[in-house]
Amino acid sequence: MKKRKIEIMDTTLRDGEQTSGVSFSAAEKLTIAQLLLEELHIDRIEIASARVSEGEFQGVKGIMAWANEKNYTHRIEVLTFVDGGLSIDWMLNAGAKVQNLLTKGSLNHLVHQLKKTPEQHFEEIAQTINLARQEGIETNVYLEDWSNGMRNSPEYVFEFLDFLTQQNVKRILLPDTLGVLIPSETATFIAQIIQKYPNTHFDFHAHNDYDLSVANVLEAVKEGIHGLHVTVNGMGERAGNAPLESTVAVINDFLPEIEIGVKESSLYSVSKLVETFTGYRIPANKPIVGDNVFTQTAGIHADGDNKNNLYFNDLLPERFGRQRKYALGKTSGKANIEKNLQELGLQLNPEDLKLVTQRIIELGDKKETVTKEDLPYIISDVLDSHSYQERIVVESYILSHAKGLRPSTTLSLKINGEIIEEHAQGDGQFDAFMNALAKIYKSKNWTLPTLIDYAVRIPPGSSSDALCETIITWVNNGKEFKTRGLDSDQTVAAIIATQKMLNVISEERCKGSVKQRIKIFSLLL
Repeated sequence: MKKRKIEIMDTTLRDGEQTSGVSFSAAEKLTIAQLLLEELHIDRIEIASARVSEGEFQGVKGIMAWANEKNYTHRIEVLTFVDGGLSIDWMLNAGAKVQNLLTKGSLNHLVHQLKKTPEQHFEEIAQTINLARQEGIETNVYLEDWSNGMRNSPEYVFEFLDFLTQQNVKRILLPDTLGVLIPSETATFIAQIIQKYPNTHFDFHAHNDYDLSVANVLEAVKEGIHGLHVTVNGMGERAGNAPLESTVAVINDFLPEIEIGVKESSLYSVSKLVETFTGYRIPANKPIVGDNVFTQTAGIHADGDNKNNLYFNDLLPERFGRQRKYALGKTSGKANIEKNLQELGLQLNPEDLKLVTQRIIELGDKKETVTKEDLPYIISDVLDSHSYQERIVVESYILSHAKGLRPSTTLSLKINGEIIEEHAQGDGQFDAFMNALAKIYKSKNWTLPTLIDYAVRIPPGSSSDALCETIITWVNNGKEFKTRGLDSDQTVAAIIATQKMLNVISEERCKGSVKQRIKIFSLLL
């Protein structure tokens, strides 16, 4: 069976730019236009509103110069107005060849905003269409507030459509301007129009005020609509427009009889570029392009994926140039951690895996984000912590740092069950901590190792700053060794590393030699 082709018109550069706080430069508009047409294979793009600003004019001029070289001229559209030909002149100067003429699709808008009769409005529209044709400009017509027109003044809408279908118009564009339609209404209204005007091309333009834009798009396509208007990331005024990404996925998966030419595998990369240009952040849970939408968090889901992909659906991340991830947190479980270890090429025995799982759960309880890149550091920290008997524990401390005063620390240390407290000042909080510790060790006639290096780092490639690793190099009895601490706070991580050092040298005192500690430096390269 031959598939029915649907045109996709992207209006990110026009309607999407009406997102609060968003404005594209001329160079950004050109880049996005090129990606939409050449990378995503969008059929048509709406790039601007006529007569808005000099910057908008220069942006359109630049895009049209490129489009003429590529033979894309008639795939690029500009919103225009019934203004006695001023928009037409603007288009001619910019080099644009397709106008999307904004007209009134509801009697309410016509009467209260324009204060004109249908006959007056139609006459002015006909003059604008004829002027455009004389200048070699193709016309599509928007029926602004069409959805409310169908609800409250359908006689006017059909009178208008009777008129338009007799004009030199290529497409009629039906917008749910205020995003008020529910799917059943969309289906009914589109079906009525397609049946009455079978030889006219109609586009549907959905807004997302009730989060129903994609559902409405689905119904419009089922009822025979010929074209759809979308934006990258669902950008647009108020709650935005129908999102390109979800629209493409829904049509491809649920309407096999429909053909669209959009290249799925490029959706994510274009989405991220638009996010960068606009500063308009994509919600993490946004379908298709959100950071979390291909991330399994619950351990039971990861376990199910190991057992015949029980939690997969048709939205495979590879379709969109993405990969499935398994989050690390308090609900992860061993299966999630094993999935991440596999990606790193690591393997732990059951006992060590249990210890690492418990540490990740503890971090999750503290609402700290853990990434795959953090995992080797957590493994190192956990296994290193269990390579010696913990005889010395930093029970509590107070770190203070105030302007005009030297940093100070009050420290409570437990040594073989005995609690000892000391207070000291220093050049920094950790220096003050070490000075307080030195006082305690002096009272026991013990000597602390010499600190010869102090390094702080976060996991390479990690997008999270939740964890940092402090690595301290010590010298004790002529032998150099390192301890590391892991925490979201750099100073706390250093204190953890120091507590490990105290227990390492405690074992040396007890056994006469520094115990060989578990290391996995290869994981940290």
